[in-house]
Amino acid sequence: MTVKENLRVVNEKIEAACRRSGRRPEEITVLAVTKYVRPETAQEAVDSGILNLAENRREGLLAKQEAIRDDRVIWHLIGPLQSRKVKDVVGRIDYFHALDRLKIAREINKRMTEGKLKCFVELNLSGEESKHGLREDELDPFIDELRALEHIQVVGLMTMAPYTEDTALIRKVFRNLRLCRDRIRDRHLDDAPCTELSMGMSHDFPIAVEEGATFIRIGTALVGNELKGS
Repeated sequence: MTVKENLRVVNEKIEAACRRSGRRPEEITVLAVTKYVRPETAQEAVDSGILNLAENRREGLLAKQEAIRDDRVIWHLIGPLQSRKVKDVVGRIDYFHALDRLKIAREINKRMTEGKLKCFVELNLSGEESKHGLREDELDPFIDELRALEHIQVVGLMTMAPYTEDTALIRKVFRNLRLCRDRIRDRHLDDAPCTELSMGMSHDFPIAVEEGATFIRIGTALVGNELKGS
């Protein structure tokens, strides 16, 4: 199937999830995760109307940006960032979805000369050692530390659910992230409005939509994985 055909299927699943949960499809932004595809496929996504592109690593981000010269594209970095690589991405991304270390936040703040970088604080709510992110009890103190950094804006929270067939467990993780988001949002902080939820991938995004996701990160189900394992 083409990316355009895949997008139609994804949108149908979003619409169905919205009907089940009383939401509107316009509330959800679809990110095409292009980590495992060639620039030509990423361009196909843009041509299909997907203007939010996401990469996991600096190298992939820069390569896709070199190939896709389209001012309409909104660029997302969704993987962890090393401090020595911050200088290469500041000014080149619109959203950073994996903020979970004060060291990285300070480096971003130092490298930016104006404006604010829209960041999602990443939480590890499944307890899996293989996943990045803060524990739930670390969230509020982390937000408080970030308030001293004038170029950081916490627009929301991000998490990854376990890769499992246990839909109840997936739903529990997403629901917990929403509750954490609500807690920070209700503090009414100018530098951490925290209105967004970045959660849901190819295998679980309908559940994420039902639980309040506003950004969903879709790779395989949307653009494929033609480079995985190569």
